[in-house]
Amino acid sequence: MTLNRRRFLKTTAGTLLAAPALVNGALAGSHGPIKFVSILDQSGGLDIYGKPMVDATKMAINEMNEAGGLLGRQIDLKVYDPQSSIQFYTQFATQATAGDRADVVHAGITSASREAIRPTFSRYNTLYFYNVLYEGGVCDINNFCTGSTPAQTVEKLVPYAMNKWGKKVYIVAADYNYGQITAQWVQKYVRDNGGDPVETEFFPLDVTNFGPTIKKIQSSGADMVMSALVGGAHISFYRQYAAAGMNKSVPVASTTFGVGNEHKLISAEEGDGMICAYSYFEEINSPANADFVARFKARMGADAPALNELAARSYEGAYLWAEAVKAAGTTERMPVIEALRSGLGIDGPSGRVEIEPKTNHALQNVYLAELKDQSFNIIESYESQPPADTLMVCDLVADPNQSVFKFENGLKAAGIDI
Repeated sequence: MTLNRRRFLKTTAGTLLAAPALVNGALAGSHGPIKFVSILDQSGGLDIYGKPMVDATKMAINEMNEAGGLLGRQIDLKVYDPQSSIQFYTQFATQATAGDRADVVHAGITSASREAIRPTFSRYNTLYFYNVLYEGGVCDINNFCTGSTPAQTVEKLVPYAMNKWGKKVYIVAADYNYGQITAQWVQKYVRDNGGDPVETEFFPLDVTNFGPTIKKIQSSGADMVMSALVGGAHISFYRQYAAAGMNKSVPVASTTFGVGNEHKLISAEEGDGMICAYSYFEEINSPANADFVARFKARMGADAPALNELAARSYEGAYLWAEAVKAAGTTERMPVIEALRSGLGIDGPSGRVEIEPKTNHALQNVYLAELKDQSFNIIESYESQPPADTLMVCDLVADPNQSVFKFENGLKAAGIDI
């Protein structure tokens, strides 16, 4: 994020040297710190995703404060750990809005957590960012989704893997919104490319025994496996799959593997050859990303985790919000929303990221990569991919007064029988 970071430093310095900015008709510096709340799992079964996201968020806010803050004010970051519990998510969402009076909240990992808290932020008029890849379909003027959707990533991953390995695809997925809906997108893309989704299985997030499923894959005649498994418990699948020798004969592509740094938790022998598609990999070869990775590792030291889409999007999501605050000249919700939807974007470690105004989703680059020796080798890239799945069902320009999750409409619009 070298260029954007320098521009951020320069424009912030300009703000400090110029006449004080006005917020709500008063001096910006007279209102105390700007309140930024993060609600992300740092314990429980989803902590493999949440910890790097929190680290990246802290880095972004620290950089902004070191540069003088926003509008002459420091940013106060408050981080809550919902411990992978929906009950705690709802509790902390209420605390962030009614108690903390947050100017913005960046929160949620699973779609279940997002849908549990999104209505709270709409009800309290608190600006909300969701920085995680998901199944698409959220249409909410108050909610900005920066993570990738199936039309941006899975639509590239499925045909590439099928062309490489074969047409018969066995699907394994987590048993909640993301896994269930993404599995239907995978089935569509398999069929669209002349393939056969031979079977689909769903697993609760706490399942660790995949022995019976591995035997079914062995006897299914599948050429490949498409995985949309989620969380720490599901890492067991990849270990058990390799232990059975299946990763050598029926290879795996995944819509989720690596965004929890699973590739660092299993051995190279267990993971080599797996193919994934995301909007960010730590291995992107660009000056902006090299600078981002170096600064992150310098801040984190020996404990620095690998960087993935979720971490990069947390960092870039914070900077998108900051750029909108500067453009709006205030932290007030509606002016910031209008700024975000005006074509504003940043040049981040993943490349150019802009908000598409019909959906409040990100236009973003997408990368296909193959795992080798616990690192991803990028093999294909696609610039400025739109959230085409959500664009089929959401038009906030025509009707901005929406706060809904239209995943069923999206599936039907894509011709998926549900």
